[in-house]
Amino acid sequence: MTTTPDFPQPGILFRDLTGLMADGPALRQVTDALLSRMPADIDAVVGVEARGFLFAAAAAHSRGIGVYPIRKAGKLPGPLLSETYDLEYGTATIQLQPDSLAPGSRVYVLDDLLATGGTLAAAVRLLERAGYVVVGLGVAIELTGLGGREAVAGYPVHALIELPA
Repeated sequence: MTTTPDFPQPGILFRDLTGLMADGPALRQVTDALLSRMPADIDAVVGVEARGFLFAAAAAHSRGIGVYPIRKAGKLPGPLLSETYDLEYGTATIQLQPDSLAPGSRVYVLDDLLATGGTLAAAVRLLERAGYVVVGLGVAIELTGLGGREAVAGYPVHALIELPA
């Protein structure tokens, strides 16, 4: 993992897992660790744009189940559900196609990082609005002290590594 100060704006420390994901054995090790925390009875793995897609696709492939993307606004066609949320440095909107999974589908959400929890909380709200059951959340890294777990209170959160913000 690398840390880039003042990205995407001054005062933000950006934690980047691109190097880890580019290393095949490291990606396998992280994916296997994330898989070890996922319940067996899920219908799909949800990946949150963009790095969450990589972990979710690898985990779904390993389990032989589907992967379901939550995208940034403007990236998906057709009928959509949207959720706008606060970031440390502004707002963002994410979307999903609500008819891609059967109502009541049990899903597990994967992303690279949990910081303030805004993105994951918005993803949970979107998934539940679509009629899916969120059974847990997994991240490679949690930055503690930023309130991320509180933002998704009531859902099991599995972080492989906890780091101070």
